[in-house]
Amino acid sequence: MATSEPKRVSTNLATIYGRIAAGHERMKICFCTDLDKSVLINNFEKRGWVQVSADDDWNFYWAGTGTCRNIFSVDSGYRMHDNQLINHFPNHYELSRKDLLVKNIKRYRKDLERDGNPLAEKTEVNIPGGSKYLYLDFIPVTFVLPADYNMFVEEYRKNPQSTWIMKPCGKSQGAGIFLINKLSKLKRWSREAKTSFHPQIGKESYVISRYIENPLLIGGKKFDLRLYVLVTSFRPLKAYLFRLGFCRFCTVKYDTSVTELDNMYVHLTNVSVQKHGGEYNNHHGGKWSVQNLRLFLEGTRGKEVTDKLFGSITWLIVHSLKAVSSVMASDRHCFECYGYDIIIDNTLKPWLVEVNASPSLTSTTANDRILKYKLIDNILNIVLPPDGIPDVRWNKIPSPDMLGNFDLLIDEEIAAQDEGAPSNNGKSRSNNNRWK
Repeated sequence: MATSEPKRVSTNLATIYGRIAAGHERMKICFCTDLDKSVLINNFEKRGWVQVSADDDWNFYWAGTGTCRNIFSVDSGYRMHDNQLINHFPNHYELSRKDLLVKNIKRYRKDLERDGNPLAEKTEVNIPGGSKYLYLDFIPVTFVLPADYNMFVEEYRKNPQSTWIMKPCGKSQGAGIFLINKLSKLKRWSREAKTSFHPQIGKESYVISRYIENPLLIGGKKFDLRLYVLVTSFRPLKAYLFRLGFCRFCTVKYDTSVTELDNMYVHLTNVSVQKHGGEYNNHHGGKWSVQNLRLFLEGTRGKEVTDKLFGSITWLIVHSLKAVSSVMASDRHCFECYGYDIIIDNTLKPWLVEVNASPSLTSTTANDRILKYKLIDNILNIVLPPDGIPDVRWNKIPSPDMLGNFDLLIDEEIAAQDEGAPSNNGKSRSNNNRWK
């Protein structure tokens, strides 16, 4: 496999994009991508980069998760060089697969509990529903099927009036999701789908989570948040939050009645689902900016509780990343932009629904296109060294003026330098104006 050292190309100063390299020369950066998306290609070409195929020498690869798996597989024999970057970590699925995310968060809480860490403190056991984590209760009660089927049945029978949401672990965009409020419905589905819930027989994994039946509604409609989180390293953990997230609304007013249990236009906020509904609005795409949400909540609920909500969202993101940091292969050639899906209930408590390793770059509206163009541009500014040339030897500490619409969530390296000791106390250096 040929090396991918960038080629030096003489160039006139006036034609250099962005930063000027030493000796009035710049590197010829070669990129390839599995996605034919204008928000990607326009950003790369704006920097003077040249598109090549995956078989050629490349410096920057915006790949699909399958390509990434192939590149990092032992069988491929591919060895990446210092001037190559790719947009996924080798085992990103530890965070983005629904079953593994749940497993890792549960393990993280147990580890903290075993170590006597105050972050794992619980409420009193004798409260209704049993004890809960005071600070790390940010995922709904969830079980992996078929492995946890018996535990799920035990939990279900404590509250047989509850509603649960069933999701296949390896799918996205609302595929295969349904709600149940009776155990018999789950058993009937198992028979019809020929999917056994016997732990030794079942093959495809599902997660079943307690459905958030009291979501915060705006205009009578359910919504969730899509937030973009950029991770440039897991050890030490370095993560950034994009300020320009948005709310995704259902097109039909929320209704908990049994007759609407199968109506996904009421319950699922995925644009891939909602765009097929008769009430879908092509102009705004059923979306609302996070800034508008904040203004709305400050006006209707007050600034103090709104600040607390957004602080809780930051906390949730940081600790979900900490939960996987020890098992993630933190390859220096990698960075990743995750799409976090979060639901807020009517007590203004945020719940982590899932994390996507390949958030959609399809633009459904003009505002969507602008937002995603900025997202990619800002990501490039953060993951590239100051001279704009991919180089894994760089310390991955961008200057503040390169962050654009991102804010620093956590940088354990900087925190350790500031404190003169390893930073494993759960605190993060962050910008108080993150959501402004």
